Amino acid sequence: MGNKTIWALTFTAAMAAQTSFAAGQPGKGIEVQPLQSTLTEETFQTLLVDKALGKLGYDIKPIREVDYNVAYTSIAAGDATFMAVNWDPLHADQYQAAGGGDKFYRQGQYVQGAAQGYLIDKKTADKYHILSIDQLKDPKLAALFDANGDGKADLAGCTPGWGCEAVINHQIKAYGLGDTVEHNQGNYAAIIADTIARFKEGKPILYYTWTPYWVSDVLVPGRDVVWLQVPFSSLPGPQKTLSTKLPNGADYGFPVNSMRIVANKQWAQANPAAAKLFAIMKLPIADVNAQNLRMHEGQASSADIERHANGWIAAHQELFDSWISTAAAAK
Repeated sequence: MGNKTIWALTFTAAMAAQTSFAAGQPGKGIEVQPLQSTLTEETFQTLLVDKALGKLGYDIKPIREVDYNVAYTSIAAGDATFMAVNWDPLHADQYQAAGGGDKFYRQGQYVQGAAQGYLIDKKTADKYHILSIDQLKDPKLAALFDANGDGKADLAGCTPGWGCEAVINHQIKAYGLGDTVEHNQGNYAAIIADTIARFKEGKPILYYTWTPYWVSDVLVPGRDVVWLQVPFSSLPGPQKTLSTKLPNGADYGFPVNSMRIVANKQWAQANPAAAKLFAIMKLPIADVNAQNLRMHEGQASSADIERHANGWIAAHQELFDSWISTAAAAK
């Protein structure tokens, strides 16, 4: 992590004074309703968009936390304005089901390079030479990861309603793991906390995670855990034609995703300044990882996340100001 990122996340709100712009405030008097999931690690990304819109004069309402499916249907219906964490292509099912390009405005790539997949502890991987998830078709290998005594591997999985839920359930069938692997679902934060506790006790673990997120700063790939490959690409629904194989030949089962800003299409067409802003904002994935880790380490209050957002803006003031001036000039 570069010094710039570290400085960005330690600036105080008082240091985040921002420039006023001669270009005016094209959003003055226009309400904006941002949405995100209940995952508080999405607040930082959402707040940065809120603060940029606020500089354009928009009246920003408090962020509403809803299920992803509700977010897409609400934005499509015009009951909310935008979400900053449209995972593309992971959320393809929800995006298309709610109307796709007919209902949504989506331009630009806000956060790029988001990886995800399955991991196990390195100790077990090395001892039993486990490299691919389909090896868990072997009941003896699967039983190594049995946490509840039913003989199946317990996969710490995805919160119901998230895009990863459909992928994991699809892949368990596609890779012939239905008899030996159990997809444990629920609140992800609680499930992964239990997984980390098992790791600290020296027990084998099998889990799904993604980046940017703090888990890979605690269970470090290559040191504590290893990514499992899949035998072939296999995705559900609109993603079924996608290859998940990387240029180096490795295949971890999920395409590299981008987090994109998705907004109500009619609203975006009526608000070219906001639409331009949505298209040009870019946030380095390393900065999201760094902020999420600080949340995990205890800086997770609303005031903390607000300070992180203000600090990032202060450390990238010239870039932030350029977004505002470019957006304000949009016709």
